[in-house]
Amino acid sequence: MADHYKVLEVAEGASNAEIKKAYLRFVRERHPDRFTDPKQREDADRFFKDLTSAFNTLSNPRLREEYDLSRKRPELTSPEQIAADAFTRGGQCYQQGQYPAAIENYRIAAHHVPGNAAYQFGLGRALATNPSSLHDAVAAFEKSIELAPRKVEYHAELAKLFIGRGLSLRARRSLAAALAIAPRDPKLLALAAEAGGTGAPDKRGLLRRKS
Repeated sequence: MADHYKVLEVAEGASNAEIKKAYLRFVRERHPDRFTDPKQREDADRFFKDLTSAFNTLSNPRLREEYDLSRKRPELTSPEQIAADAFTRGGQCYQQGQYPAAIENYRIAAHHVPGNAAYQFGLGRALATNPSSLHDAVAAFEKSIELAPRKVEYHAELAKLFIGRGLSLRARRSLAAALAIAPRDPKLLALAAEAGGTGAPDKRGLLRRKS
């Protein structure tokens, strides 16, 4: 994960005003919408995610203090160590309602060990708290399901996200896959009813709508 200070090109002792000024400069210069070439746009999108993460952390006094402390901890040497440490901190932040910090830590975990289903699920759950992060939340949930397809909880959380955004058809599709694994699960059946389905998949693998 990129160093926040290096991403913003500010000193470690930079003021909030300097951090905001650097952020706005990069928004003007490197926002993905400024690029038409697909490769340049992809690079800009990747940079913009790092930029947003850096700004959200360094512009928040508590998150900045926590981040500065983390930079002084003994360096973790392997991707697995870094990921496990970040995952633990992400869970703590999530439980405390500190969702931006949870997202940041889960991103670190998923970045270093992308093949860990729990890391992807944690990231999806944290991203789901942000109304503007639907696409990224769905991608993380779907990755967790790809890695652990029989984990009913993962299907259920994705369905809950779809239901909350009014995407009942997508919710029923997700629930159909989960009910194929656990057809009597009361939580899944309740979610199916909430999504307007009967809990019985049709020939396309979708839940039939209530009559």
